[in-house]
Amino acid sequence: MAMKIAFVLLFVALAVADKMPIVNPPVVAILKNEQHTPDEFGNHNSDFEAENGIEVHISGSQGESGGANVIGSWSYPLEDGSKAEFKFVADENGYQPESDLLPVAPHFPHPIPQFVLDQIEFARLEDERRAREGLSAEE
Repeated sequence: MAMKIAFVLLFVALAVADKMPIVNPPVVAILKNEQHTPDEFGNHNSDFEAENGIEVHISGSQGESGGANVIGSWSYPLEDGSKAEFKFVADENGYQPESDLLPVAPHFPHPIPQFVLDQIEFARLEDERRAREGLSAEE
């Protein structure tokens, strides 16, 4: 019985697939693809631009500690017609992206709620009491 159901489902799937249009991804022309290999000092750069608005620009050099230092940017069009833009630095301090689209941590110092300040004060007073009585933190 299970075999008959499997065959029926297979034939239904083939019939539906036969009616579905074949979707070919659009062909995107490459407008610019320049890559310059590193020179004797490790300097290099790369520029890429596609017809659909995607752009990537990278420049790099040899770092003082032997690693590579790279700066660059990339962008692509968004559905609303605006452009997503990113800049970055990658060096001995790690990868550091920058964009209006990336989340940002709240500015510090932010207001600390009073109940938190009360708990901090309570803990300070408790530590002082324990120190006066010669008790450890676990007691």
